[in-house]
Parts: sequence; structure tokens; C-alpha cells
Amino acid sequence: MTPPVHASPTPVVPTAAPLGSVESELARERTFGGEGVAVHRDIRVIDLDDPDATHADIDDALWSAAAETGFFQVVGHGIPQADIDAVFDATARFFALPTEVKERRSMPARTNSGWEFKSQKRPSTGTYDHKETFQVTISRMDELDLWPTEDEIAGFRSTLESFEAANRSLAMRLLSSFARKLGFADDFFTERHDPTSPEYQSTLRILHYLPMLVADLRPGEWRAGAHTDYDCLTLLHQREGQRGLQLCPGAEAAGRADDAPLGWTDVEPTAGTVTCNIGDMLMRWSDDQLPSTLHRVRMPRPDEVVASGDPHLLDARYSIAYFAQADRDVVIESPSGRHAPITAADYLQQRIAANFAG
Repeated sequence: MTPPVHASPTPVVPTAAPLGSVESELARERTFGGEGVAVHRDIRVIDLDDPDATHADIDDALWSAAAETGFFQVVGHGIPQADIDAVFDATARFFALPTEVKERRSMPARTNSGWEFKSQKRPSTGTYDHKETFQVTISRMDELDLWPTEDEIAGFRSTLESFEAANRSLAMRLLSSFARKLGFADDFFTERHDPTSPEYQSTLRILHYLPMLVADLRPGEWRAGAHTDYDCLTLLHQREGQRGLQLCPGAEAAGRADDAPLGWTDVEPTAGTVTCNIGDMLMRWSDDQLPSTLHRVRMPRPDEVVASGDPHLLDARYSIAYFAQADRDVVIESPSGRHAPITAADYLQQRIAANFAG
């Protein structure tokens, strides 16, 4: 059944979130940490600027790809490759800063903003991700004094602010397509991701997966352990040649027996392609019609080509993600009542608490 259009303002509910459904999501995630097996799958690539496709055609293609696997890629998205390259350059420069400089911008507790180093511990693995990140939530950066100064890294703030806005625009374009298919108003999700609101909590994250000595590789450790995203929609930019991202469609993960191995598919990085996946918030809003996709970043394989030329050293990996997360005061409602209502703030805090040390 098509959910009703939600044209009126979101009703207010108590801020104390029901824990049951979130805890069940985390309990399910804890069963996803095994090595699994390799499975080939076709990952849909959709041209948003296809001159031969109508808006309805593109809506249908996006919905079909998202409903089948929760994972798809887009081209013709309007973000110039030069802008993407500039952010990757800024990313490498930031993570090359001395540790004491990055520590000045450390992530305050319960904020999901700022710099962190190997502090994300996945419920699926019980081990810390081998990465460092810097997370930009524009509503909090000045208040928490999280931006590096121009002396520390020139042009960094303006580059990331511009890129955050470009990704937000693309995310809202895609979410508006899903809103139409769900029977919501076109601007349903745009109104609930408002960058002018102090409650805005969408986040741009730059990531540095650490280089490693081949001798230090250990079974059961991951650059990023298996997980689903907390948000509505994730946009990911990868650098060509820096492999490791793998996916397992949500429906397959949910439908297997707990002791059955998951089938994982590599997502090759391609210039100009934005990789997208459905997050838990949108899965709730869609009454599970759009599955939140399980994914991870595996460790480098010893036989993979390394840019350094040193056969004993496995290269770093950089990526850039934008997480479209509903504003803090928005209530995420399942139209059928399958999932209990919860504010986006409470939902995000519960997931952060389960994933970050301290």
C-alpha cells in the first residue's frame, strides 16, 4: 500500500526514544562480522542527465535499484570532477597535519563532528576501524571551534563548505525522487534536512584509511567493519585505484540464518561516479520498502598493487561521504506503525553510542 502524503508539519512526540527497535537493529548488526564469501552482483549505474529519459523514467530507475539492493551509483550528477579532486587534495593535506594540530579539532562527546582516530568500534566486529576521520556538521562547526585555521591549512574550510552544499543538493534531488514514489510531497525530505536550522545534523565526512605493513595484517580486523548507515541517504566519493568497499544487500542479510556466511560484492571506485546507499532512517520512513544496505571496507590484499612501490607496505585509502541525516527535531515515522516514532536526534545518539568509544 502506498503511504499517505505527509504534507503537514511533523507532530511533536516525547524526546525519550523507544529503545526496542534500535536495539534490535544493533543486535542484528552484531551477526554480520564474519569474513563471508565473494559474490558477483551488478551494481546499477543511473545517468541523472540522460537526455533520452524522462523524470518518471529516472524516478523508476532509482526506486528499482534502491528497492532491490539499497545500493546504486549515479553519473550526470552535476558535481564537477575538478571539485571532487580539490576535496581529495584538501583531505590528504588535512590528515598529513601533525597530530597535535588535528587534536585541537577533536570530536566532542555526543556530537558526531570533528576529528577522531581509530575510535569507531563496530558492533559487528567488536574491533576498532583502522581509520581516522574529520566530520563536518555545518550547524556546529563554529560553536564548537572545529574548523582548522587558515594558518593550519589554507582554503580547507571554504573547500569543504562548498562541497557539503553540492552534496546536499544532490542528496535532496535523490530523496525528492524517493518522496514521489512513496506518495509524499516532493519537498518532504528537503524540509526535514534544513541547513539553515540549528537542528541540522547532516554531515560531510572525509576519511583516511591508514596505510599498513603487510606483516601487521590480522584476521578479523577491518578498515571499516560491516554496518548499515544511520541516515536517510549516503553519497560516497572514491578515488580510482583505492579499492576495499564491499556491499551485501539488506534483504539478503536480513533473510539469512545467523550462521550462514554473507555474500560480499566489491564496489570498484570509478572517477565521476557517486556511490549511494539507503540508510536506516529512510528504511523506517519507507516501511522497509527501501532496505538499508550492509557494507564494509576490507583490509588491503597483499597481492594488490601498491602505489608506494614497497611490497611490504599497503597503501592508504581516502574517501569522502555525505550523510543526509534528518534534522534533530524531526520525528521519523513509519506510516504503517511498523517502527515506533523516534526523533532523529535520539535515533542518531543511540547509534553513535553503540559505535564510538567514550
